[in-house]
Amino acid sequence: MLWLVVAALAVRQMAVVLRRPRGERLTDLETWIGENGVLHVPGSLYDSDRFTGTPFAGLVLKPLARTVEQNLGVAWTFGSLLLVAALGVVAARALPGPVTRRTALLAAPVAISLLMLSLPVRNALHLGQTSILPVLLVLLGCFVVRGERAPGVLIGLAAALQPTVLLFAALLWFTGRRRAATAGGVTFAVCTALAWAALPGDSWTYWVHHVAGAGLGDDAADLANQSMHGALLRFGLTGPLEIALLVVLAAVVCRVGLRRAVRYARDGQLLLAVAVTGCVAVAVSPTAWQHQLLWVLLAVVGRVGRRAADRPVWPVVVVLVSTLPGKMLLPNMAVLFPLRDNVLLTTAIAAACAVPFLPRASEHWQHPVPTRYAAPTPARWRRIPLLPFWRRVLSRPNLLLELLLIRVVYSAYSHVRLAATAGRGIAEHHGRQIHAVEQWLHIDIEHAVNHAVVGIGRLRGFFDHYYTTFHFIVPLTILGVLYVRRPADYRWARSTIGFATVLALFGFWLYPLAPPRLMPGLGFIDTVNGVQDFAKPDYGTLTAMTNQYAAMPSLHFGWSLWCGVIVVVLAPKAWMKALGLLHPLFTVSAIVATANHWVLDAVGGAVVVSLGFGLTHVLSGPRHAPQDEPGGPGATERTVPAPASASASAPAPRTVTADAKADTTADAVAGKRN
Repeated sequence: MLWLVVAALAVRQMAVVLRRPRGERLTDLETWIGENGVLHVPGSLYDSDRFTGTPFAGLVLKPLARTVEQNLGVAWTFGSLLLVAALGVVAARALPGPVTRRTALLAAPVAISLLMLSLPVRNALHLGQTSILPVLLVLLGCFVVRGERAPGVLIGLAAALQPTVLLFAALLWFTGRRRAATAGGVTFAVCTALAWAALPGDSWTYWVHHVAGAGLGDDAADLANQSMHGALLRFGLTGPLEIALLVVLAAVVCRVGLRRAVRYARDGQLLLAVAVTGCVAVAVSPTAWQHQLLWVLLAVVGRVGRRAADRPVWPVVVVLVSTLPGKMLLPNMAVLFPLRDNVLLTTAIAAACAVPFLPRASEHWQHPVPTRYAAPTPARWRRIPLLPFWRRVLSRPNLLLELLLIRVVYSAYSHVRLAATAGRGIAEHHGRQIHAVEQWLHIDIEHAVNHAVVGIGRLRGFFDHYYTTFHFIVPLTILGVLYVRRPADYRWARSTIGFATVLALFGFWLYPLAPPRLMPGLGFIDTVNGVQDFAKPDYGTLTAMTNQYAAMPSLHFGWSLWCGVIVVVLAPKAWMKALGLLHPLFTVSAIVATANHWVLDAVGGAVVVSLGFGLTHVLSGPRHAPQDEPGGPGATERTVPAPASASASAPAPRTVTADAKADTTADAVAGKRN
């Protein structure tokens, strides 16, 4: 199945590239070897600002310029995909042992799929770049080719195409492979000398005038340049100060990163050592364009964290950073712009210098501290079986992973919600349908409530403020309190609101609906944003980022109802429960009074929230099974087995009582065990 996914991704990537108009695909390749490309016409390679490769790369590519044909784009794209497949296979076979049979079977297709989805590969395929080849040459030299000198030759060729790759010769030298390191340096020098002899003017321009290509191509301060040089320029540093600071930082990163890489190589994690060295090369390079950042994705092989709950954090961070733009990973807040604009560089430097990858000698390398699960319980509706892989977790999830996934899921939700529109005409037609149904049911109270509130200034201000403010604050506050005080209930509550939000997308997509404030001829008053131009409605600063016709179901009411249910179920005090019930009451009043939703929209919100609770129950069972109640008939001791992945050398199964508190953290459990 995974190989079918790989094939589908390959076909999709070729289709995405080749369906573009000829002038918009393989733009760098066309600029190099096209009819008027820099490799085809006489003169210097660097007369234009499009060619940024080494003179040796130009010397290798020049023969292609003489044989350029109409189908070169197809051949180039197909050949690039083959290189990606070879890269994934080599990386999968280079995983540090011991490797289970399942991992050995799944590693190659998973690696190829991640590579094809990554931003560097997609960017390289779109531009027609050669940046995949140096990475593959290095991996072939380190893991496939045997002998004393042949690996160094391949690394030297890669360095001739991308100079900072010469750092791998240093890795070979410090790990005792000095003949291979010498061969790499000699190969790089020979290739550079050949290019200098054939293209002396271009070699002088590249190596001397531009100092190994610095300043070629696009502006080095562009966001696409994810190197320390680019970051310093974006921070406003220029001239001698920037150069001096760059030299110091590059020296520190090289020293720390190479020492770590040597340590991991000697520990038997050569693939991680290669990834760390590649991340060092990304950071210290004068320009590290997006298509040159595959080294960051290779760092996913490192293992971080002693607890099983923490183990997925680093792989998830690397995969998300390598496949999604920074705008999806971090909120649109000015204080986060420096991190958001340099997220790939930050990840590369972290992998090179900071992330505490576990050594293979660690007791937690194969057997991390297991996650604490509740005992399996049958569903309340016994005809509906629980899914066996969805076990109820009692320990607190990793905060970084939780925040990152919530941000990414919400960003994806926002994009889908924005795209789920069929136009003003259909939305208004559905609005008239909803209005007619409410009239038939005698619940069309929106107009009367809206005009009554408009006439009372303080009440109007209260509902406007409540509508715009509490929609996010209350759910986030509840989730934060549950995360700290009730971790097991946090997971249950987070799953319910997540399912409800995803289900709401189907309503937005299948039934675009104009809210009362955007219905012409019905006389509603938009109390929040003022009088509307129905052809171009104004929703304040969020107009361009919000779908105006995503009214059914109302997540304003749905989320508030979720808040009320959670507070009523979990709050220990009666006054807290009463306060929780007031929130959905105030919210439904606000959405109707401000003309932002119909009454039936609130009904739709209640339906998706109910389905969210139902799905969570079906997947993981009731929040507390009857035998979990303190002092109940089932309050006996039971053994919770360790995860299936644990071997015989893992810690022994734990005996816990049924009335153990669900909010006990994994750290506390580990402390008791120790």
